[in-house]
Amino acid sequence: MAYPYPQPLQELIQAFSRLPGVGAKAAQRLAFHLLAEGREDARRLADALLTAVEAVHPCPVCGNYTDAARCAICEDPQRDRSLLCVVSGVADILSMERSGRYHGLYHVLGGVISPMDGIGPEQLRVADLLQRVRSGGIREVILATDPTMEGETTALYLAKKLKPLGVAVSRPAHGMPVGGSLAYTDEATLEQAFRNRRPL
Repeated sequence: MAYPYPQPLQELIQAFSRLPGVGAKAAQRLAFHLLAEGREDARRLADALLTAVEAVHPCPVCGNYTDAARCAICEDPQRDRSLLCVVSGVADILSMERSGRYHGLYHVLGGVISPMDGIGPEQLRVADLLQRVRSGGIREVILATDPTMEGETTALYLAKKLKPLGVAVSRPAHGMPVGGSLAYTDEATLEQAFRNRRPL
């Protein structure tokens, strides 16, 4: 029979295990670490979590996270407002920004089309994207969804919707491995992929 942890500790482990990428053993290590560090560190973590959850929200324009009316990228007058890079999640923006080679705007879809998971275009920010393009000023839309089956399906669907709106539609090219994730792609590979992007 497994050793019965105290109920509060079991609940803490279960809370950690619900986080993406955190398995049962990692959740247990995190819980033990937090208890070993003491009350002050736990309070700091709890305060940081509550502050972030209460203060941070999606930018109403692009979907990036912000604690202001609009995110810093949308507000930056130095960005190229004729370029719009479409990504599936906020983590992809962080990867792109680390590369230092893209200086346009972003649009976060909030996922990819995945019929197996019951996610269609209606569950994503597709209507917002089309409205942004219709409002004018954008000359090229770069569809930077992951090179997975779902990412490719999403890119093809969006290309079909965007082309009648009179904008160039492209996709990152060489260097992005099939089945890979944009959020975990190194900066040099991202730079090459965007420099050699191909029209759709």
